Amino acid sequence: MARPSTLGDLRASGHADRSVKEELRENLLSRLRAGQALFPSIIGFDDSVLPALERGILAGHDPILLGERGQAKTRLIRHLVDLLDEEAPAVEGCEVNDHPFRPICARCRALVAERGEDTPVAWIGRDQRYAEKLATPDISVADLIGDVDPIRVAEGRYLADELTIHYGLVPRTNRGIVAINELPDLPERIQVALFNILEERDVQIRGYRIRLPLDLLLVATANPEDYTHRGRIVSPLKDRFGTQVRTHYPETVEEEVRIMVQEARPPAGDVPARVPAFMKEVLAELTHELRRSPHVNQRSGVSVRFSIGNLEAVAAAAVRRAATTGEAEAVPRPCDLPSVLAGSMGRVELETVEEGREEEILARALAGSVLRVFRRRLSGFDFAPFVSRFDEGFTATTSDLTGAGEFLDQFGELPGLARLLGRLGIEEESPGAAASAVEFALEGLHLSRRLNKEAGGPLGAVTYASPKPEDRPEPPFRTA
Repeated sequence: MARPSTLGDLRASGHADRSVKEELRENLLSRLRAGQALFPSIIGFDDSVLPALERGILAGHDPILLGERGQAKTRLIRHLVDLLDEEAPAVEGCEVNDHPFRPICARCRALVAERGEDTPVAWIGRDQRYAEKLATPDISVADLIGDVDPIRVAEGRYLADELTIHYGLVPRTNRGIVAINELPDLPERIQVALFNILEERDVQIRGYRIRLPLDLLLVATANPEDYTHRGRIVSPLKDRFGTQVRTHYPETVEEEVRIMVQEARPPAGDVPARVPAFMKEVLAELTHELRRSPHVNQRSGVSVRFSIGNLEAVAAAAVRRAATTGEAEAVPRPCDLPSVLAGSMGRVELETVEEGREEEILARALAGSVLRVFRRRLSGFDFAPFVSRFDEGFTATTSDLTGAGEFLDQFGELPGLARLLGRLGIEEESPGAAASAVEFALEGLHLSRRLNKEAGGPLGAVTYASPKPEDRPEPPFRTA
């Protein structure tokens, strides 16, 4: 059906005039009743964050999301746009998206009075009803609310004329959703300008005697520590947000891995990269280990972006090796993990007393992550035939530029390889996957003190060998 193009047609169509919050509420209820996924790309918030946000929307509140960096606060807000109607009517050419049934600006009030039922109507999509602003110290009231437009004054209008106003971001998103990220970074005098918008739903510009009753949802994000560190949210403004939603980091390694896989970008090139499940778990464990570490500043947090970046880094390291050695498939191996440490320097904030020890702390956390996954995946696995070869004087060498075939050729026939791949969740056997599994087993045995590892070979190579008698653990050997 053709959309109504005039005010009269809109009335005749039976269009329901709803506020933005009524629109969000009714669309949310429809989705809940239908069992539809509300936030399909959000992982790990189903039983904690999402119910609180849904209650805030149903209550008609303006919510504020509090959480450390990298906790999907902005993504949550952007998903709210999906709860708006696909299209909404507005007076054609209006700067503030006036509803044809209730125009609020001087221009549209005059137009409706003049044209009546013939007032032209335009239809605006969801993307035009959403605005996002990152709070920075240089933001002015004019940016958010508006100011006098000197060009319009120069055209001959009087300063007292409401039509001389150039509206800011918030009025221009009337009948939509406005998001302000990192609200504490907004200067306090600018925060005060938001008081009326959140409570009285109007704007005041340079003493003009106008009332612009805005219809919108204002959403903000903040880091809880920002209240007392980088900046703060003034108390009257905090009081005007009806719902406070606390976000959090993924609570399990499985959730962290799902987010990493969803968000990581595959490296460019014609060589396919396949990251084994156990390698993803190692990277997720590293992030969780750092979030628990007393050496890391937990007020700053360890972002999920840290995990995503690490997954992209090991995949890129594998692609680099494949391009150098001519392999048809790029599969990350434990020898690629040092590239994660090199790219992580400066991304994790340490406590003041730990300054200068970042490399040591990250390396220790990475070793603990490998050992934890090794024990979880390979607890009880019979490594006796494997280790016995090293006891007979066998050594194995690897590096980040050693091809999978070259690495595996050192072992010849390897007993129990199929069972090892199965325990590590590798379904499709390939030289790259087999090399990654065997190298992971060597690294786990080294961290369990069943093999020695010596670095310093050519091109950064490392060598695994049988431990010296004084380095052996007390029998019986255990992997968990």
